[in-house]
Amino acid sequence: MIYAHKILPLFLSPLGLAIICLFCAILFRKRRFSGFALLILWFGSLPVVSQTLLEKLEQGREISSADAVPKADAIVVLSGMLRAVSSGDRVFYEFNDAADRLFAGIDLIEHQKAPLLILTRGQLPWSKGAAEGEVLADLAKKYGVDPKQIRLTPPVQNTDQEARAIAALMPQEQRRIVLVTSAFHMPRAQQVFAAQGLMIHPYPVDFRATYKQANFLDFLPTAEAFEETSLCVREMIGRLYYRLKYPD
Repeated sequence: MIYAHKILPLFLSPLGLAIICLFCAILFRKRRFSGFALLILWFGSLPVVSQTLLEKLEQGREISSADAVPKADAIVVLSGMLRAVSSGDRVFYEFNDAADRLFAGIDLIEHQKAPLLILTRGQLPWSKGAAEGEVLADLAKKYGVDPKQIRLTPPVQNTDQEARAIAALMPQEQRRIVLVTSAFHMPRAQQVFAAQGLMIHPYPVDFRATYKQANFLDFLPTAEAFEETSLCVREMIGRLYYRLKYPD
């Protein structure tokens, strides 16, 4: 099932749509499909487009301090911030852009906002090495978190499984959580976690929309902008899917 969740959105991504258009151009021998493909690639690669989409996805989310967070039963940090790299026969782990998730969780624990830090054992079928939560737990301990305060879920592969696993860990009388994830991902995560009967205080981090003055470079295509646009499209598809699966 996880393969379907990962593969199907590719067909609606900018790259997937461009490839479909090129295939149609070859199959039907119509140049206009090639034009559509180039238009999709160009438009999706513009920084002004990717930044506009990121701003839309992060709309309504604000950076807050740990002091302003109410007390809860657990701090929940979602996976998605590590990548495994190899050197010889050894496996190492490096942070990606979402590293703020872990450090925000540690900060909340240090401010005594909850007695528990819950990390998820995120691991896809094709992943190698340890589950992400296990690596993050070791890092949290190095940064001073008491091992007795750390809990790990069973292996999970997506946000829905994370929510179900965490709900299973929480007693019925202790369902208040501070949910830590990337700002663009927070609305979808909140919906999925609320569907499991958890009371959520969102704590968004890892804001991607850049605060800067617009300039002509925003209208020149870049690979980074194309990657961000693809991320936004995938997130919008995910929101639609879970809106249909968990209607209000």
